[in-house]
Amino acid sequence: MAKARARTTTRKTKDKWKAKTWYQIAAPSLFNNVLVAETLAESPDSLIGRITQVSLQDLTNDFRKSHIKLLFKVDKVEQTTAHTQFTGHVLTSDYLRRMVRRRKSRVDGTFTVETRDGAILHVKPFAITEKRIQSSQKKLIREVMKDTIAKEGSSKTMNAFIRDCLDGKIGSEIYKHCKIYYPVKRIEINKTEVERGPTVVIEEEPPKPPEETKPAEAPAAPEAPAPEEPAPAAPELPSEPAAPELEAPAKEPETPAEEEITAETTEDEPKKKAKPKAKKAKKTEEEPQA
Repeated sequence: MAKARARTTTRKTKDKWKAKTWYQIAAPSLFNNVLVAETLAESPDSLIGRITQVSLQDLTNDFRKSHIKLLFKVDKVEQTTAHTQFTGHVLTSDYLRRMVRRRKSRVDGTFTVETRDGAILHVKPFAITEKRIQSSQKKLIREVMKDTIAKEGSSKTMNAFIRDCLDGKIGSEIYKHCKIYYPVKRIEINKTEVERGPTVVIEEEPPKPPEETKPAEAPAAPEAPAPEEPAPAAPELPSEPAAPELEAPAKEPETPAEEEITAETTEDEPKKKAKPKAKKAKKTEEEPQA
């Protein structure tokens, strides 16, 4: 009897994993409904309310965003696809420990902001200073955080505000206003929580597409010049009679330089040289007579 009962119990038990089906989890419209994970469930109703944690790196393929963890909550299921809503984000603990060092101060804050479309969010920023600061300075930094977050949240929708928090634009705005009181090293949004979703549907302005650069047009070919009309021929003037050419006088043949020296000149030269010698001789003869 005991063996028969054991056989009946083994027949009745079924494998629970075989009865479950796989469902794909899609990110919210803020992240373009990208498929982020898969999960098992017995029925679609059992998926409602589940929370999935995804790294921002998996959605943007940017390694610099690996320290940001996003939280998605399943709100409806269509066939085998589970659609989610954004419920918040948080920074990893190792990233925060790496930011805080000795002889520095950390300023934390927790603020509640209502966006333009009626959503209520809890925002928790933190600031890191270069040196240790006093409690009065920390109070001023918290006031600047509160004013900046309230101003940015009231002028934007929930999706736009969350996008700016993840991109670091909200932290940079707080940094600009905090520099007046004390030079802050870094400011980031540590954590966000969605308390209430948007109550009013506001269509966001689509981003303007980049202006297309038109290809440079080829310069127009220069027009061919019109054929010039032939100029009228000038009237022919009567030609003047040519002046008679004067004949150049015939040149006398030049005599060579050697022929100019005649024999007479050669004979006169020794005579002229001999005369003064004779005079000197006469003078010498006349001196003893005196």
